[in-house]
Amino acid sequence: MPSSQIEQRKAVALISGGLDSMLAAKVIKDQGVHVEGINFYTGFCVEGHTHAIRKKDKRKEKRNNALWTAEQLGIKLHIIDISEQYKDIVINPKHGYGQNLNPCLDCKIFMVNQAQAWAWMEENDFDFIITGEVVGQRPKSQRADTMPIIAKESGAEDRLLRPLCAKNLPPTLPEREGWVDRERLYDFHGRNRKPQIELAHQLGFDDFAQPAGGCCFLTDESYSRKLADLWQARGERRYELDDILLLKIGRHIRPNERFKIMVSREEGENNFLEGYRKEFTNIRILSHPGPLALVDGTPNDEDLALAARIVARYSQGRAEDTVEVQIDKMDGEVRLLQIAPLLADDIPKAWFI
Repeated sequence: MPSSQIEQRKAVALISGGLDSMLAAKVIKDQGVHVEGINFYTGFCVEGHTHAIRKKDKRKEKRNNALWTAEQLGIKLHIIDISEQYKDIVINPKHGYGQNLNPCLDCKIFMVNQAQAWAWMEENDFDFIITGEVVGQRPKSQRADTMPIIAKESGAEDRLLRPLCAKNLPPTLPEREGWVDRERLYDFHGRNRKPQIELAHQLGFDDFAQPAGGCCFLTDESYSRKLADLWQARGERRYELDDILLLKIGRHIRPNERFKIMVSREEGENNFLEGYRKEFTNIRILSHPGPLALVDGTPNDEDLALAARIVARYSQGRAEDTVEVQIDKMDGEVRLLQIAPLLADDIPKAWFI
């Protein structure tokens, strides 16, 4: 058959916005395969929330790295909201959690399955799936013994190709059928990212998302601790999208089992929490500039007085004998208090979640 009549194969790439998925898609695209990307929104994605709110990140370039990656690669990107379906993965991971509350193995199985089962993959004759996984890079999901589990339980079987570590794994269908040249794939392994960075430069990429740190809040110890506290306070494992957004914002302080306080750390967080004032009892300092705080739970009057003193500690009136505080309760009652701010030493470290 003349080369002009050879059927062009089509692959869908899971695009996180990180370096590995960018390289994996590029390697296959450079072999003449038509590549399109999928980016799944879970609600736990790092970029797009605190990076845009906090003052310390103001100088950082604001971009959606998945969209930016697609632009660099010259491919179409499909962004899919799976936040509702993803709840079962977070709450009931079949294969358990990683170091924190990250269900990485179940997450990868789920995402590959979503790409596999998504209607347009069959309707548009996509042939296989690409991921940026590397053997040994992640302790939970990217191990030699777990990678076959992802392929099997996702339903992708040997149509799942990992271009960056393919030579460390048995040949997949795209390799056996000659859709891609196995010799032009790679044998990366382990947690050292230098090979990927070198490949990025070879492929002409001078700018890419930093590979360290992950792209999911569930891998973060502090965030996972806040989520576990939320579940414990509710007596069950459940959450809504607003819950997981608020866990990313402010200081979270729990003086007792009845309530916790979410105290903004700066103006951007103040503004963000303003949008939730009608959904929570809230506290603000009237006599001095200070934070807005939301109170979650069922505090009694003594608890609210304590919460007000804690919030006053983070205001510019912290050194005063008393400051004026306004408490807006959920039932519509408004209280004005003159209270003494707590000293820093009066707030036990154990209260900080």
